[in-house]
Amino acid sequence: MIEKFKPLFFVKSSLISLYLALTIPVPFISSEDLKIFSIFLFVFGLFLIINITNDYVNTCDKKIFYQTSFVSKIFGKKKWEIYWKDIKLIKSLPTSQGSKVHYFITKNNESFLIPQRIEDLDKFLLIVENKTKLNVNQISYISPLWTYKLLTYLSIFMIIGEILAFTI
Repeated sequence: MIEKFKPLFFVKSSLISLYLALTIPVPFISSEDLKIFSIFLFVFGLFLIINITNDYVNTCDKKIFYQTSFVSKIFGKKKWEIYWKDIKLIKSLPTSQGSKVHYFITKNNESFLIPQRIEDLDKFLLIVENKTKLNVNQISYISPLWTYKLLTYLSIFMIIGEILAFTI
């Protein structure tokens, strides 16, 4: 059975709402000559950010695979797949922000970043543990979920302020 794990709602919403908060004013403040071009770029950028945040992870009985969108591929993000039997260990590395990232290391010494910003992370980790027999207790979200929620809410407040500023 294939299980699909999408990006966390608040991770996706924080990126999209921040993009909107930073770019909504541009068409309003651009010169008349550039207004149509700035609206086009705004919509194009929104398309890109929505597309990039649609990458996901699938698991099945034999393997795990990370699927990227066409836009993500253009920007260098590659899809991958690993058979469960080929994973020999999970390697953890610290980040400069004080958390940890984790990698699947295969028998061929290839490394693949373990997704840590997906919905149902606990279910995903249970599948990984059952299929690989490796300890996954150290793996958690890469940063606290409240940071994404805070960024989303602040961005929404910025958008509301911008709308009020241009309509009043």
